Amino acid sequence: MAAGRVRERARGAFVGWWIVAAAAGIQVLQTVLLMQGYGAYAAVLRDEFGWSKTALSGAASLQRVESGLLGPPQGWMLDRFGARTIMRIGIVILASGFFFFSQINSLLMFYLAFLTMAVGASLSGFMSVTTVVVQWFERRRATAMAFMQTGMSIGGILVPLVAWSLVELGWRTTAIISGVIVLVVGLPLVQMMRNEPEAYGLLPDGERPAERIDDDVVAAPVVERVNFTPRQALRTRAFWFIGFGHALAVLVVSAIMVHLVVYLKEDQGFSVTGAAVIVSIMTAVTMVGQIVGGFLGDRFEKRKIAMFAMFGHSAGLYALAFGSGLFWVLVFAVVHGTAWGMRGPLMQAIRADYFGRKSFGVIMGFSSLIIMFGNVSGPLVAGITADATGSYRIGFTVMATLAGLGSIFFAFATKPTLPSLATSSEQVTATPAD
Repeated sequence: MAAGRVRERARGAFVGWWIVAAAAGIQVLQTVLLMQGYGAYAAVLRDEFGWSKTALSGAASLQRVESGLLGPPQGWMLDRFGARTIMRIGIVILASGFFFFSQINSLLMFYLAFLTMAVGASLSGFMSVTTVVVQWFERRRATAMAFMQTGMSIGGILVPLVAWSLVELGWRTTAIISGVIVLVVGLPLVQMMRNEPEAYGLLPDGERPAERIDDDVVAAPVVERVNFTPRQALRTRAFWFIGFGHALAVLVVSAIMVHLVVYLKEDQGFSVTGAAVIVSIMTAVTMVGQIVGGFLGDRFEKRKIAMFAMFGHSAGLYALAFGSGLFWVLVFAVVHGTAWGMRGPLMQAIRADYFGRKSFGVIMGFSSLIIMFGNVSGPLVAGITADATGSYRIGFTVMATLAGLGSIFFAFATKPTLPSLATSSEQVTATPAD
């Protein structure tokens, strides 16, 4: 789309919101078909091949390792080549991974197929769309991130469709259908991705550069934007504390995404479809939490909201570990879902607020190396302890405790000061959008 066409559309509805909608659509695809859908696949594969919970956890952890290690080079590629190019490649790789997955007959082939899907999901998924969205918003960044991440929640709500397909059509057919959907739906959504708004004569949040009317210049506020270099960001306490707190949060999230369906099926007596309904309830609550979190995040201090959300992760997992029956499962779904939803949109918004937009991709890429430890260890801790003890209780308890302690990191992750404002800030004159 030419810059003129983008500007014309922006006069009606700010093009940044169209980008948010497309990004949310991509999140729907990846969540329902892979991220949340994997738990349903895990239950079916365990029945067919007899693989242990640790083996199934290993595949999910492999995906997290890949995502973490790919983070820094992916961040550089996003800043260098633009998100749309990288995401196109990722969509093709993700679809190819699903086709490969439909043909597996051994654990090694399963791992190779899952690694292929993981690479495709990383290149076309959360990190890429987040890098785009934060470029288009500043004042309403948390709200934009919240609406983008509702795509994850919508995907979670749709998981029962994957569970139905696994039961009625078989997992191999479901994988082939998933690959086709990724190509047919994913590629058009990727085409809507655009880099920074300045390339289209716009500014974040729909503001426009000051215009000259006759001999007068329209009065405009001056917006100071501070941008850390990756090296400067890595030298701050905030970078590491946000990373550690985020890692402990996804420790819980990643374990639940992999093991919840298996836990509900084997320990609580749910069917695969019934367990998928619980996933849908949890993610519906998450979606409400995301909208609330985005609204609050643009009005109050983000790190404090994240700090309280960590207690929600902890309380929800304690309920799942020690409660029994539908009531306590629903308590977990509501409490954990609310915490996840409110905290999620703030993780990248707070990084962009603290370190700026200019090198966001690279800074986020380095952050992924820290987050990776939570993503990897969550499924493994849950799987290994469940195989060793015959129960998820010990693993869930350990992770619940760590999530509660993680609130400390957000409490001390105060906004850093740029070492040299003279070389790293820019003055932008803008007029508020109509």
